[in-house]
Amino acid sequence: MRTVYVNGEYLPETEATVSIFDRGFLMADGVYEVTSVLGGRLIDFDGHLARLERSLSELDMLKPAVFDDLLDIHRELVRVNGITDGLVYLQVTRGSDGDRDFVFPDPETTEPTLVLFTQSKPGLADSPAAKTGIRVIGIDDLRWGRRDIKTVQLLYPSMGKMMAKAAGADDAWMIEDGHVTEGTSNNAYIVKGNRIITRHLSNDILHGITRAAVLRMASEAQMQVEERAFTMEEAKAADEAFVTSASAFVMPVVEIDGATLGDGTPGPVAARLREIYLEESRKAAV
Repeated sequence: MRTVYVNGEYLPETEATVSIFDRGFLMADGVYEVTSVLGGRLIDFDGHLARLERSLSELDMLKPAVFDDLLDIHRELVRVNGITDGLVYLQVTRGSDGDRDFVFPDPETTEPTLVLFTQSKPGLADSPAAKTGIRVIGIDDLRWGRRDIKTVQLLYPSMGKMMAKAAGADDAWMIEDGHVTEGTSNNAYIVKGNRIITRHLSNDILHGITRAAVLRMASEAQMQVEERAFTMEEAKAADEAFVTSASAFVMPVVEIDGATLGDGTPGPVAARLREIYLEESRKAAV
């Protein structure tokens, strides 16, 4: 049985509760972060904490009182749950003042709700999919306009993954105005002529923590990076493609909307970036 963290207490998961009037439950009025754990240590923690602070600010949501203690809380959960490889999920909601209302509760009298739990994922960095690559399909992007805020509004991304599953694929890339925004839970990239192309940062996509690290490492490795929107037709004609996320790291894509990329195996750029990212991230883990 896992130990989880709820509003200042470490509890068995079977004893963890939040109010039925919590705005995260009723309004999806909350934000979250997922931090990977490799070898018992946290990957890119500072980046996740900075993005969490930004998300809270963009929604005029108070920081939890224990915000400055979040590293210690993460580490304690990793320790007590014996996590070697896995994830720590963190969620902050606006809380509740006791009833359902569209109007925000008074921040002077309402504490945000803070929940954290772990997920054990043995061999997280050794995913078989990284060796074979994944297949993606294109779907319309029907989400709200502030995708840069990491909110718990995940119904449509979940539907997108189900659309991919129904089509015999592994994931979906979302398309708006003829261009790819991002994957259902990851940032999307193509490689053409040794140039890495990925959508520029804006309100249209999540500002991925793994994205930032991978692009920095790509530049340090003298790889060319171009941040711009690209179409699905461009993607299907690319030399290779990949996605990045906190839990998948760098994941090669070998098929897009039925079109096979290259020889149908992970390309050298994605493979090298995955190798670099895992090596450097393990060194910097906390």
